[in-house]
Amino acid sequence: MGRIERFGSILVAGAITCMVVFAQAEPVQEETETMVQAQVVLTVAEGKRLIAKAIPQMPIVKQALENGMVVVARGTTNTYVAEELLDRKIPHGAFVAGRTYPEKNAKKLKDAEPMREIVLVKGQLQQDLSLDQAVRKLKPGDVVIKGANALDHDRKLAAVVAASADGGTTGTILPYLGARKAHLVIPVGLEKQVAGDVVDIARKMRQPVKSLNWVPTMFLLPGEVFTELEAIELLTGVQVFQAAAGGIGGAEGSMRLVLRGSRSKVEAALELIEQVHGEPPFVE
Repeated sequence: MGRIERFGSILVAGAITCMVVFAQAEPVQEETETMVQAQVVLTVAEGKRLIAKAIPQMPIVKQALENGMVVVARGTTNTYVAEELLDRKIPHGAFVAGRTYPEKNAKKLKDAEPMREIVLVKGQLQQDLSLDQAVRKLKPGDVVIKGANALDHDRKLAAVVAASADGGTTGTILPYLGARKAHLVIPVGLEKQVAGDVVDIARKMRQPVKSLNWVPTMFLLPGEVFTELEAIELLTGVQVFQAAAGGIGGAEGSMRLVLRGSRSKVEAALELIEQVHGEPPFVE
């Protein structure tokens, strides 16, 4: 077979492959004529606020707020969650544990009086209960809310960096979650998405390889991953997927989302997202 014939065969094979791929792709719903779509761009801070607004509306969280205990661990996203649950502002930096800054020219959090983890029993703040005490009181159906550093959204898995020798907050929480049949809710922004299998990444991070600088260990979090996607779906009922990421001028780390559904639902979702647009960066 000559070059021309071979090239023609390749083109035909490629065309057939494309036809098969498109044929196997998920079809657009039959209600195309009634479906509308819209796109939105969310900065990291806007995404955190949106997640925080939705967390109290999760059925398992609502149930625990009414009849059980909710424990909120410290973190940046959880600062927003705590604000929504307590209905008050929290100084940024007061309710965080670890911090990831740029290697150079970093904007640093201002000094703030540290807050310990938040414990709510039947919706009431228990200022006399520490994290250690609270996890020992966990009962089936109670909820612990803990953020993450790595997200594998396809597998609905997340992991967290552990800096201290005793495992820090995660090391305190994990032994009691399964034993007490409590829920772990993991609010985590899409900017935490990692390139790879987070199970494999966590395994590698725990290998005793000689390190030239500080390399932390990592724990997998056995809980319910809750991102901006889940937040929008829960609050509005629209279908939503991430189409792109990144930007400039403050949109670094941002996410471009596409919303689909009936006109009324998509318009309601746009109104909801408008409420979080303009959320200032966590560090200004």
